[in-house]
Amino acid sequence: MFDSLSNKLQNAFKNLRGLGKISEGNVGEALREVRLALLEADVNFKVARDFIERVKAKSIGQEVIQSIQPGQQIIKIIHDELAELLGAANAGLELSGNPSCILMVGLHGSGKTTSSGKLGRLLLKQGRTPLLVAADVNRPAAMDQLEKLGQQAGLPVYVRKGGTDVLEIAREALDFARANNRNTLIFDTAGRLQIDEPLVQELVRLRQLVAPQETLLVLDAATGQEAVNVATRFDQALQITGSILTKLDGDARGGAALSLRAVTGKPIKFVGIGEKLEDFEPFHPERMASRILGMGDVVSLVEKAAEAVDTNEALRMEEKLRKGQFTLEDFLEQLRQMKKLGSLESIVGLLPGGAEALKGADMTKHEKEFRHMEAMICSMTPQERRQPNILNARRRQRIAKGSGVSVTELNTMLNRFGQMQQALKQMGKFQKKMARMTGLMGR
Repeated sequence: MFDSLSNKLQNAFKNLRGLGKISEGNVGEALREVRLALLEADVNFKVARDFIERVKAKSIGQEVIQSIQPGQQIIKIIHDELAELLGAANAGLELSGNPSCILMVGLHGSGKTTSSGKLGRLLLKQGRTPLLVAADVNRPAAMDQLEKLGQQAGLPVYVRKGGTDVLEIAREALDFARANNRNTLIFDTAGRLQIDEPLVQELVRLRQLVAPQETLLVLDAATGQEAVNVATRFDQALQITGSILTKLDGDARGGAALSLRAVTGKPIKFVGIGEKLEDFEPFHPERMASRILGMGDVVSLVEKAAEAVDTNEALRMEEKLRKGQFTLEDFLEQLRQMKKLGSLESIVGLLPGGAEALKGADMTKHEKEFRHMEAMICSMTPQERRQPNILNARRRQRIAKGSGVSVTELNTMLNRFGQMQQALKQMGKFQKKMARMTGLMGR
């Protein structure tokens, strides 16, 4: 989502990096470009102006650390101010009641129902027992959608088809939660326009009844500067505790994320980064600031890997790699583990300089190659995966036909795998030699 803003900031930083001395003139010129980049990203103009003034005040007269170039020091100031603008630190949920209640509110089409399912799945993984409540009586399809999401996430959903009284549904849902030991209720409410006063008042009454610990405003990241007006109106009526930004994987310019917290004073708590239930994560301002400035987000990548990779399996694979016993079965397992981390584009994007590396790179081509590799290995018998040397011409023709590729593509994949096996064996031998040498030196 921040690609355009990130590119423009990178261009502005090229001038900053070359600075040998910090002066009001050269800093002002570079910061004008930063300000333009923010405005073009649809950031609220007052937020952009205040941001630049703070950076300028901290940059001019700043004592330069000898080991760091002046330009790099200003970039560090911009990074810190950007993180502060986004909220300084991750703001988690405050769920103290039993049962605790979360009210999901927002405009039509902002992604409340999907976000309710995603949030429920996340809380379930954290050890809570959520209950999804279909409180959108205006759109019957929302109830069906929430039921489907509940099935996918393994969560119960309280639905009363044909019911039109939201307060009655809420009372029944609370009784159901207490009877079934569900400690967190997530109310998926009807979408509305911020100027629709009767519907806003209905939400006010619902809030008074359930006394939610969290009232989360769900906002489409593409809303732009209008997000500020929407958030202000909902906050005045409902005293929201935070927000969820959806569709961060789209091509929106990012102004909502940068303006929201500064204007409302309420933190962004979660972000939706895709359509799947697992495409949902807590919002970390410092990490997001690093991504925007093209510095990557290795911490998030490590967290994703820790969640996706089985530790015992990783240790077993490490042992096989050391002994040079890596087979096509193991390679298939590694391909599937990598798929759990997300798309190749999202993985590369989290690496430092990843955004720059993605420019002009055809990630769909590489994704297609991985799918073909998986299909080829799946078309082999277990014996063929463990002993690829038995693959004669007839076997290769059968595998190529079964996986929808040519024999040439299969041969290329097998040759690459053979080269990788040889490299791993050489590495294993080198490690053994080093271990022996270390032992001798120790003696």
